[in-house]
Amino acid sequence: MNATKENAAGPLQGIRVLDLATLFAGPLAATLMGDFGADVIKIEHPKGDPVRSHGHLKNGVNLWWKMIGRNKRAITLNLSRAEAQGILLDLAAQADVLIENFRPGTLESWNVGPTELHARNPRLVIARVTGFGQEGPYRRRPGFGTLAESMSGFAAMTGPADGPPTLPPFGLADGITALATASAVMMALRHRDLTGQGQIIDMAIIEPILTILGPQATWYDQLGVVQERTGNRSVNNAPRNTYRTLDGKWVAISTSAQSIAERVMRLVGHPEVIDEPWFRSGADRARHADTLDEMVGGWIARHPMSEVMREFEAAEAAVAPIYDIRDVLEDPQYKALDSITTVNDEDLGPVRMQNVMFRLSATPGSIRFAGRKVGADTEAVLSEWLGIDSDRVAELRAKGAL
Repeated sequence: MNATKENAAGPLQGIRVLDLATLFAGPLAATLMGDFGADVIKIEHPKGDPVRSHGHLKNGVNLWWKMIGRNKRAITLNLSRAEAQGILLDLAAQADVLIENFRPGTLESWNVGPTELHARNPRLVIARVTGFGQEGPYRRRPGFGTLAESMSGFAAMTGPADGPPTLPPFGLADGITALATASAVMMALRHRDLTGQGQIIDMAIIEPILTILGPQATWYDQLGVVQERTGNRSVNNAPRNTYRTLDGKWVAISTSAQSIAERVMRLVGHPEVIDEPWFRSGADRARHADTLDEMVGGWIARHPMSEVMREFEAAEAAVAPIYDIRDVLEDPQYKALDSITTVNDEDLGPVRMQNVMFRLSATPGSIRFAGRKVGADTEAVLSEWLGIDSDRVAELRAKGAL
């Protein structure tokens, strides 16, 4: 897949998205829509989105922004100013989607809340992404993915059994929320196309991660079971862990399917356990994880990585090497999928980043350009969408509205 296509169309061509959100969940949802052809207008305070100051820089250029800001035209609006509020309402009148992640009540305090937005454009889909949702006792609290990872139960079940709860070293809850938000927006657009009516999406970051944790609530409701920390082990099957090879590298194996578990035990020289009554189900195998890990880990420790991979693949047993990003960039499967692609950037030249997340056979997505400078497209967008000329733009800048 050729990632950079300046004029590439996508299935969302013609959909106009206003991205008012900051940092990660909301903006990434807009990125996903931009990847598939939506005209995404990134609306930032003149100081810029805070993500522009996160992570590493090269020659003063923020690298995270190049990825999360891709396929978005960048404009500035100071929404505390009445002139900027009017411009936002004018833009919303022509938009299909607006994504925001201010604390509940913030848009309303600027006179650009859903009531005003839908008065101008009843077809508008408004996605409101917050830590805790628009209702409830926590609605006014600052909300970030870390808090969702904590409150959902994720951290409580992550990490070694004898260690502390563990948080992921990246925006896991934000990323999951971005996928959920993009999905919700598409459902709302489908409803809009059928009925002509927009609606409000209330997306709380604490909820999508709660959903993907599986049947925790049902287990507790029906059996009083609380899933504890088990490190890299699973309560649902065994052997399942990370194992160190003879040459000091690491692999992970999974035996979610019974047939795979049997193949693994034959491979490591312990076919006798297959006939044990406790080996017949994943949950029972998990209760004997110490025994199985000793057998599997012992065999892996006696073989280098290359041999482990070769033998497991020959046995059709599920195995994967533990990678860092250096390994990802060199892996032949990722290369075949073009999962990490090269984008030609106006600031940095060739830049590698994650490609469009999935492939559509008839209407593939594309990366048309990487993240733009703060306000790089303000004049062009205001002229194209609203017919505002350069003199008026200069006047608005002088008043601090842009």
